[in-house]
Amino acid sequence: MSLSNKLSVTDLGDSLKGKRVLIRVDFNVPIQDGKITNPAASPALPTIKYALEKGESRAKAVVLMSHLGRPDGKVVEKYSLKVVSTELAKQLDREVIFLKDSVGPGVEQAVNSAEPGSVILLENLRFHIEEEGSAKDQDGKKIKADPAAVTKFREGLTALGDVYVNDAFGTAHRAHSSMVGVKLPQRAAGFLMKKELEFFAKALESPERPFLAILGGAKVSDKIQLIENMLDKVNSLIICGGMAFTFKKTIDGVTIGKSLFDQAGSEKVAGLLEKAKKNNVKVVFPVDYITADKFDKNAETGTATDEQGIPGEWMGLDAGPKSR
Repeated sequence: MSLSNKLSVTDLGDSLKGKRVLIRVDFNVPIQDGKITNPAASPALPTIKYALEKGESRAKAVVLMSHLGRPDGKVVEKYSLKVVSTELAKQLDREVIFLKDSVGPGVEQAVNSAEPGSVILLENLRFHIEEEGSAKDQDGKKIKADPAAVTKFREGLTALGDVYVNDAFGTAHRAHSSMVGVKLPQRAAGFLMKKELEFFAKALESPERPFLAILGGAKVSDKIQLIENMLDKVNSLIICGGMAFTFKKTIDGVTIGKSLFDQAGSEKVAGLLEKAKKNNVKVVFPVDYITADKFDKNAETGTATDEQGIPGEWMGLDAGPKSR
């Protein structure tokens, strides 16, 4: 089936009428000093408004769930979605009910007793280890969530809706509870998800030539399958972002300082480049970098080339002027 043929929220018809519509959105926005630093209109607004304003077929309530940051399965106040609820209310020009948790009897009661037309935002899903399925302890060691607790968490989310809509394209590659564990019979893509799937369908199923893909992100290991698939379709591939440092250190021995390095992913680099060569795909990497002594707005910054390398206590954060 084509990616563009997935069921979308506009295909649901009267299925929304009087129902609790549980929407997975991506409100992972930049926050500093308790304020959203980029309060642009949320890409989820069209989906939310569609569910609320679809004439006689409008939903009883819209329940929104999202993550914010990486609190590692603990309640971390700076990652609370409360500030997001305030901004969302402004953008929707209506009240947004913010709940202090994402599952549990109190949450269910609040959702079930909400007035028709209500918009409800749950607290950060990642305050529960069961959302991602794992977290890191104080020593940085990975700990796994109890499978029974994960099942209970997913059941708790499922209890909050009658219809599930996924509009969180930015986390679509994650097998997290809110993405794959909500067991509602009616499921659909939101407007943002639908649009991105249509773009992918065009690119992957009937691409215009020459076909260039640009891939970024932190970990090579997270994108092995994607890179493998792209190498069967593209003419050229630009690899940038944090991934580039793993490739450059592995294939050219470039000194990368404290830049991101994916050990597991580095073991796949040779195979990926061999496939690229076999398929006559040109793979391009940055040749210089914007660097900093720390990941902070007050960091000291500089530039470095492949030949110079990145000093031991510094890190690469972006492609440099020569690469652009």
